[in-house]
Amino acid sequence: MKNSIPRIILAGLSGGTGKTIVSLALARSFSRAGKRVAPFKKGPDYIDAQWLGLAAGNPCSNLDPFFHSAETIRSLFFHRSRGADLSVIEGNRGLFDGMDEHGSCSTSELARMLDAPVLLAIDCTKMTRTTAAIIKGCAEFEPGLNLAGVILNRTAGERHRSVLRKSIETHTGVPVLGMLPKIASNPIPERHMGLMSDQEYDGSSHLDALADMAEEWLDMDGILAAAAAAPDFGPAPAPIFPGEPAEKKVRIGYVHDAALWFYYPENLEALEHAGAELVRLSLLSGDPWPEIDGLYLGGGFPEVFASEIAANRAVLDHLKALSASGLPIYAECGGFMVLCDALEIHGGSYAMAGVFPVSTSFCPRPQGLGYTEAETVRENPFFEFGSRIRGHEFHYSLCVSDGAPVVPTALAMHRGKGSAIGFDGFLKDNTLAGYNHIHALAVPGWSQRFVAAAARFKNS
Repeated sequence: MKNSIPRIILAGLSGGTGKTIVSLALARSFSRAGKRVAPFKKGPDYIDAQWLGLAAGNPCSNLDPFFHSAETIRSLFFHRSRGADLSVIEGNRGLFDGMDEHGSCSTSELARMLDAPVLLAIDCTKMTRTTAAIIKGCAEFEPGLNLAGVILNRTAGERHRSVLRKSIETHTGVPVLGMLPKIASNPIPERHMGLMSDQEYDGSSHLDALADMAEEWLDMDGILAAAAAAPDFGPAPAPIFPGEPAEKKVRIGYVHDAALWFYYPENLEALEHAGAELVRLSLLSGDPWPEIDGLYLGGGFPEVFASEIAANRAVLDHLKALSASGLPIYAECGGFMVLCDALEIHGGSYAMAGVFPVSTSFCPRPQGLGYTEAETVRENPFFEFGSRIRGHEFHYSLCVSDGAPVVPTALAMHRGKGSAIGFDGFLKDNTLAGYNHIHALAVPGWSQRFVAAAARFKNS
């Protein structure tokens, strides 16, 4: 059976070449033109993915060759793309940049997995004919790469654009599908972890401005034709979550507000598939929490809302009481910070829940950045003992202790820094927390074990 999936990957020569702006612009423009856009982000990322979802009007999924097998990536992509008119995938870093000299886990590897045409964004600042040489090199560098077109970014004027186009047309067979002028600044505000969260302000006008720019400067019909020319995808892969969803037997709360909102959609879906009814909660609201059987605290920006969280003492005390009661609590990065004694930032110290006798201190530079690989070295409710867990970390805070007794840790870090020297996953009662982020499709059994732990607590 044929499966036609119009698709395009937006790639760059490096980080900062404008591929995020172009991806957002295309997703928003096609979406407001009435097309159903399925957005994807290559690599571990919450912020760009959130913006892509907002631009497209549909949730964004992450595709990562480090976490996922080729079969999982194809399955996730296929099932998220069903019914869409166009799938837009934003790459990360440079097109060929991966984990080693062979480019493993690169955007180009993902393009081959999905047999997807590539649209390359190039920063043309102070460059003309050399751009053609770069494009020619990229087109011929790896067998199997379908370089369907280029978008020239930060062009200086009509003369600059004319020389660029003629050089590329003369020396390469790669179509120029748009040339963007220089813009004074990023239209979406940034801060320490990238683009500012849409949870904190309405970014619709910024996205519409990007779409307006795309429609003025890009060959939208040519880009759509390149995506439509993608080869047949082939037979339908296996479902993302095999088998029928389990009957709902427990209630698992998850905090989703402006402070904590880093959740891969598949993580929440995995819990639901395993038999959880999910209940959305907040650290910033004064509303009392309902009765729950388990709690998931994702990452986010607790440092930005440290004073507001600290002032909500009723919720923090409730968190500590829930942990002491044996409620299964799984916390990642920002959620871990909330469970510590205090959060220190800009010379101030803000009392948190106090589940763990350590504090976190915000630093001007990243303290952990990149992929992680951990081994489960202690029995816990969420990971099988002895299992290997692939994840990622991206945090500016550092875990500090005042000499209190060391809390047991469940994870030994074989790659990445974690929250202690070579370890992560502080474990107390049934609460497991650390800097490591996971993707449920890369950690089989996590959701089932979480639901089973919640069921044991409920029945106790």
